[in-house]
Amino acid sequence: MADLSVNICGVDFKNPVIPASGVFGYGREYEELFPLEKLGGIATKGTTLHRRTGNLAPRIAETPSGMLNSVGLQNPGIDHFIESELSYLLTKNLVVLANIAGSTVEECIAVAEKLEQTDVHMIELNISCPNVKQGGAAFGTSCEMAAEVTRQVRKATTKPLVVKLSPNVTSITDIAKAVEDAGADAISMINTLLGMRIDINTGRPVLRNNVGGMSGPAVFPIAVRMVWQAANAVNIPIIGMGGVSSGRDAIELMMAGASAVQVGAAIFTDPFAPVKIIGEMNEFLDSKGISSVKDIIGTVKPW
Repeated sequence: MADLSVNICGVDFKNPVIPASGVFGYGREYEELFPLEKLGGIATKGTTLHRRTGNLAPRIAETPSGMLNSVGLQNPGIDHFIESELSYLLTKNLVVLANIAGSTVEECIAVAEKLEQTDVHMIELNISCPNVKQGGAAFGTSCEMAAEVTRQVRKATTKPLVVKLSPNVTSITDIAKAVEDAGADAISMINTLLGMRIDINTGRPVLRNNVGGMSGPAVFPIAVRMVWQAANAVNIPIIGMGGVSSGRDAIELMMAGASAVQVGAAIFTDPFAPVKIIGEMNEFLDSKGISSVKDIIGTVKPW
């Protein structure tokens, strides 16, 4: 079997497959299906400073080859996460990426400061959230805001800092370079694309929030393109995501430049998807005589 281990920011992963934030909770329910130790890591449910109830329903809807969601970062808050969820996850043999978010820079800083006092392995900073002090524009949609929140959170923690990029921007490479310059140790990408569907019988959007984040197989080619562009623009590792549904998808995203992959929407249709993807990656590498998954990172050969 091929060596699937990777190292990102000095942190060792036994394999490069990570359930994405928001689709796997804190892993408890899935452990009824398979041991969490099979995974390389887990990106936890997005955590904010205080408890959030999220958006009103309906907040999830299927689309062709994907789904829309506007859950709204429902979570129990950072103190509950540290006391009840993180302590559990740290007993498992996998890397824990604590996904954090906030409506202001100050909130992001406060959450990071609390995590600094724990043994969490990495922090994943979601910059797709609206910045209430800047008129509601997402932190990640401008180089200036993305750099500022990254810079301030970087000061608040010594943990490896992974900044999760929004694809809803004019130039993904400019944003990637901005957060790298501001101190990000790695980037994860792509977060969901903003989408909308309308029920033509009622004339209302299918989501109560009107718009939501689109994920699933339909966005995969966009993720590959953006990962490839970012990989050619920055010198820090990339954790790729966006429609990964198979081992071949994971291999493709790593060839584009990702050092690991996150699996999201695929878990909703098959809760065993991450484990299957690990096995399929192994089969592919063995079939090609490739001894280590690290040997495929960034090996795409553009025409």
